[in-house]
Amino acid sequence: MTTTAARPAAATRASWTPMICLFLAQVLMSFNVAALPVSIGGMVEDFGVPPTAVSTAIVTYGLAVAALVMVGAKIGQRLGWVRVFRAVVALFAVAELGMVLAPTVGWVIAAQALAGASAAIIVPSLVALIAENYHGTQQATAIGSLGSARAISGVSAFFIGGALGTLVGWRPVFAILLVIAAVVFALSFTLRSDHGNPAVTIDLVGALLIGAAVVMLTLGFNNLNGWGLLTADAGAPFDVLGVSPAPLLIVAGIILGQGFFVWTRRRTETGRVPLVSLSVLGSPQERAAVYAMFTVVALEAALNFTVPLYTQIVQGRTPFDTALAMMPFNLTVFVAALAVVRLYRRFTPRTIGVCAFILTTVALLWLSFVVTNNWETLPTIVGLIVFGAGQGALVTLVFNVLVTASPKELAGDVGSVRGTTQNLASAVGTAVAGALLVTLLSVNVGQAVVRDVQLPDSLIAQVDLDNVNFVSNDRLREVLSRTDATPAQVEAAVAINTRARLNALRLGLLFLAAISALAILPASRLPNYRPHEIPEPANTSDD
Repeated sequence: MTTTAARPAAATRASWTPMICLFLAQVLMSFNVAALPVSIGGMVEDFGVPPTAVSTAIVTYGLAVAALVMVGAKIGQRLGWVRVFRAVVALFAVAELGMVLAPTVGWVIAAQALAGASAAIIVPSLVALIAENYHGTQQATAIGSLGSARAISGVSAFFIGGALGTLVGWRPVFAILLVIAAVVFALSFTLRSDHGNPAVTIDLVGALLIGAAVVMLTLGFNNLNGWGLLTADAGAPFDVLGVSPAPLLIVAGIILGQGFFVWTRRRTETGRVPLVSLSVLGSPQERAAVYAMFTVVALEAALNFTVPLYTQIVQGRTPFDTALAMMPFNLTVFVAALAVVRLYRRFTPRTIGVCAFILTTVALLWLSFVVTNNWETLPTIVGLIVFGAGQGALVTLVFNVLVTASPKELAGDVGSVRGTTQNLASAVGTAVAGALLVTLLSVNVGQAVVRDVQLPDSLIAQVDLDNVNFVSNDRLREVLSRTDATPAQVEAAVAINTRARLNALRLGLLFLAAISALAILPASRLPNYRPHEIPEPANTSDD
C-alpha cells in the first residue's frame, strides 16, 4: 500500500461501536467456558453425576470448536462474515437457553456442543471482521482487546458465577449469557456489511481429516483415566489385544493430523483452495507462536479445572468460595493481558515469551510445594498471581504475533488456527488434568491402604479401589457407614483420603510445571523484532 493511500485511512477513525459488538462476542464465548468449572458443584448436586461428567461438557465445547473452526472460516468467507456471524450468535443464544432449562447432564453436553459449533464460526469471524472494520493503529488496538475480553470474562465468570451459584444456583449464570447474546445480535447491525464470495469452496476431505483428528485426540485424552492408560480397564468400550482404546485414539488422531497437512500441501501445489492456508504457519516463528499458545491455554485450562474440583468437590465449599480462590489469578490475567501491550516497544516477542514462561514455571513449582488444604493462604495467592501474570501476557502476545505476521486476506485463516489451537488445548488441558489427578489419587490411595495396618483386608474388600475418584471427607464417611468399619477405621480412611488428595494435587502441579518449562524452547523461537521492525505482508499483498 502506498504512502498516499495510507493517509486517508490514518486520518479517518472508525466508530468503536462495531468493536463493542465483537468484544462482547468474545466475552460471550469466554464467559461460557469459564462459567462451566465454577458450576461443577451445582451440576453434580442437581444431576447426581460425578464431576468428570461435567468436565465432559467442557471438553465437548472445545471439541466442537476445534473440529469445526476451519470449516467455519470457509463458511464465513463464502456466505459473508456479517450474515453468518449474526446467524451463529442466535444459535449460541439457543444453546444458552438449553443450559438454563437443562433437565439432565446430557442436555448440558448437547447445549455445549451447539454452543461450540456456533463458536466455530464466531472465532474466525472476530479476526476477519476486525480486519474489515478497522485499519492501522485502531486495528492493532482492536486485536489486543480480544485478549483483554477473554481475561475480563474469566474474572467476571468466576465472581458472578460463584456468587450466583452460591446464592441462587448455577442456571442464572447462563441466563446472563442469553442476554449478552441478544445484545451482540442487536449490535451486529453496526458491522460493515460484506457479501461473501460464492467462489470459495470448502475442502471436504481436509475438513474430514482435521475434524476426525481433533475428535480422536480429544476423546483419547479425555478417556485416559476411564479406559486405561495402556491396558484396557473394565470401563473401556472395547480393546485391541488388551490395549486401551484411549492411547490408540491419540495415535490415530496424530496420524490423521499429519495426513491433513500432507493433503493441504498437495491441494495447494495443484492450485486448489485448501481448507486453511498453511502460509499462516509458514515460518518457524509462527509455528513457535502456535506451540506456545497451545501450551499456555492447556495449562490455564488444567488449573481452571483443578481448583474448582478441589475446592467444591473435595472441600465441599461453595462456588463463591471458588471464585474468591481464583480471583487473584483471574485479576492478574486481566491486568497482564492489557499491560503486556506496553512492553512491545521495549522488548521483542521472544524476550517477553521466554520471561512469561519462566514466570509460569516458577509459579507452578512454587504452588506444588506450598499448596495446602486452604487456598486462601498468602503463599498460594502469590503463586496464583505470578502464574496469572505469565499466562495473561502469553495469550495476548502469541495472538498478536500470528496476526501481524499474516496479510489481511488471511485474517479468517489466522482466526481459525487460533480457534483450533486454543479450544483443542483447552479440551486437552481439562481432560489431562482430570485423568492425571485421578490416576495420582488412585495410586496414592492404593499405596496408603496397603501400608495402613488399621484397615484390614476384609474392610478393603468392601470398597471399590478400582474406581477411586475425588470425594469430600463427608461423602467418604457416608460410604463407609454402609460397611462394617469401626469409627477408628473410618477416621483412618479419612486421613488417607486427605493425604492422598493433597499429594495428588501437588504432583499434578509439579507435572504442569515441567510442561511449562518445556515450553520455554518454542518461546525462544518467537520473532525477535519490535513493532516498528515488523514486516508488512498486508501492504505487499495490497500492492
